Amino acid sequence: MKTFKYYFGILAGLILTTGTLSAQEKIGVFDSQTDVGNCKNKGFAVFNPAGQTYLVGGAGANMWFGRDEFHYLWTTLQGDFILRAELTFHGKGVNPHRKAGWVVRNTLDDNAPQVNATVHGSGLTSLQYRKITGGTTEEIVLPDSFPNVIQLERKGNTFIMSVARFGEPFTRVSLDSLKLDHELFAGIYVCSHDPDIVETATFRNVRIIRPAGPGLQPYHDYLGSHLEILDIESGLRNIIFSTANSIQAPNWTPDGKKLIYNSKGHLFQYILKNGTVQPLNTGFATRCNNDHVLTFDGTLLGISNTDNHSGKSAVYYLPATGDSTPVRVTHPSADASYLHGWAPDNKTMVFTGFRHGKFDIYSVDIHTGKETQLTDKPMLDDGPEYSPDGKYIFFNSARTGKMKIWRMDPDGKNKVQLTFGDEYNDWFPHVSPDRKWIVFISFPKEVDPQDHPFYKHCLLRIMPYEGGKPRILAYIYGGQGTINVPSWSPDSKKIAFVTNTGM
Repeated sequence: MKTFKYYFGILAGLILTTGTLSAQEKIGVFDSQTDVGNCKNKGFAVFNPAGQTYLVGGAGANMWFGRDEFHYLWTTLQGDFILRAELTFHGKGVNPHRKAGWVVRNTLDDNAPQVNATVHGSGLTSLQYRKITGGTTEEIVLPDSFPNVIQLERKGNTFIMSVARFGEPFTRVSLDSLKLDHELFAGIYVCSHDPDIVETATFRNVRIIRPAGPGLQPYHDYLGSHLEILDIESGLRNIIFSTANSIQAPNWTPDGKKLIYNSKGHLFQYILKNGTVQPLNTGFATRCNNDHVLTFDGTLLGISNTDNHSGKSAVYYLPATGDSTPVRVTHPSADASYLHGWAPDNKTMVFTGFRHGKFDIYSVDIHTGKETQLTDKPMLDDGPEYSPDGKYIFFNSARTGKMKIWRMDPDGKNKVQLTFGDEYNDWFPHVSPDRKWIVFISFPKEVDPQDHPFYKHCLLRIMPYEGGKPRILAYIYGGQGTINVPSWSPDSKKIAFVTNTGM
């Protein structure tokens, strides 16, 4: 059985690598930390910037009845929010009712009204709440046991707890008509359920999200953005850049040195080595959308830019370094065209075009402008992308009712459905450079299959290149602009994407 002395050694080591610990210093995304209640042993919390993880140690007799004791790493929030993290207890623990999770409270008093999304050391998972100061704690027990992904969401006076074992879908319970303050303390915590013991847990992929309000107008009002990198094997995510602006659709350059994204009609380069941002000069094309794609060799950059006169999106290309006049590919008289992929020979593009009163997938010779129609269904086909060997084009199609991932030959023949049988709407398949995996974004069932809107609860999912059951890589708040374009790292070990929050 590991003791407090053992964990204090961990804490001391982390302090040496992360700086002096102070309750008054900001700790990651949190404002401060404190022991709530009369804890016999002092707790601690340390942020590890390298992995953006939090080590939290807490004592405390309990969080139940009319008062609480626990260690709290907190910030303050107003209005609606989404809180999400993945947690892991350390060791077997002393008391099976040790607790960790998210808790929001009116005050830091030990008897405050609160909502607690908690996982016990025994695996018990519940949404616990105290309605009034000093009132008895009540709970709603979830059927899941030992989940490690914990989410707590507020919508007015409704609180929703969602849990999952990483890689699996959420299970949810909701608590309606609980009137907590508009401004709350919110954060992660540990309670040992034994005043003589300090238990510890690690929290990773911690996100505090301020979602879109009901009055937000899509394509007119925007939330802020996080540019993130996800490690495929571990599922660990790092936010590398945050901005109050809307940024979208990162491409990873084949040399592994940069990410290219769009914002406010322009393209930008994020330099991975030093974290600097530089504009990418696309000449007259200053109304670029999130359909920008690099050739497999990284020499050319294809873009979709809205024409100033017609107001319609057209397809162009230019050197990947920019500083050149873009060359138009689609005909000036053509209707809206949205680029999605390059053939490996750099001679052919594939795009979604509005022709004959509907959207279909087309290929186009970049030198002659000759278009070849590859799909022809009443329901939307979109998101086409060549495999690195040019053998297939992957795309998403609503032809079976839900938006699902499909594959076809480069001439449009032999169409094969790859995702089946679940409630999600799947968009934008991206093939890993080593042709082992396909990653894509999945929208919830409530979303119109032909729509990929901003600011929704979405999933990033992955499946084998040949097809098979998808698994969840990331639980995100995003949608449009999250992963519209190929964004694999050259070694096929990571992906880049964008998530959203009010800043």
